[in-house]
Amino acid sequence: MGLISDGTTIFDAGVMSAGLGGSMVFIKKLTASSSSSLSFVNGSNGVVLDSTYKEYLFLYKDIHPSVDGPNLQVQFNDSSSNAVTKTSNSFYAYHNEGDSTTQLVYVASGDLTQATGPQPIALDITNQNDSSAVGFLHLFNPSSTTFVKHFIASGTHMHDNIAVLSDHFSGYCNTTSAVAEVVFNMQSGNMDAGDISLYGIA
Repeated sequence: MGLISDGTTIFDAGVMSAGLGGSMVFIKKLTASSSSSLSFVNGSNGVVLDSTYKEYLFLYKDIHPSVDGPNLQVQFNDSSSNAVTKTSNSFYAYHNEGDSTTQLVYVASGDLTQATGPQPIALDITNQNDSSAVGFLHLFNPSSTTFVKHFIASGTHMHDNIAVLSDHFSGYCNTTSAVAEVVFNMQSGNMDAGDISLYGIA
């Protein structure tokens, strides 16, 4: 049995009709190799960060730091490469391999209060050979010149205390200027490996 609204079939046999749901459109993939940063700049090297889409999704996979214990972080810049002001919040869930410590914690060191510094999105990543960080960052309507730009980031990684850490961050860029650049880097050292892919949500 299908779901029909005003004569239009929305769902039929559990499948959404074509053209009614959003889709992910691949835009650009950047790969780290002892990289100080990975930068997505609107209009540069095939990157789109404008009114083409109202939502952009960054997927980061197997990010491996060169040094032990840095944060993976992101910076949002305007079209003049100026860092924009951000307010955010942060919490994590933690469970170590020895099963001796579990936590669910608000992280004051991971939030920003009207700050232009970078936003952490993965805390204290170990650089053991088999470790990495994975996750996603949603950025909403970055080209708006009316509203602030909201973002949500979530992921998981091997913590430098040899534990699984699930990170959760959200906030907004407190500007009515368009966000035109999104830059990822490590708090210290480089990104030895990993990749970040950008998608537009249609």
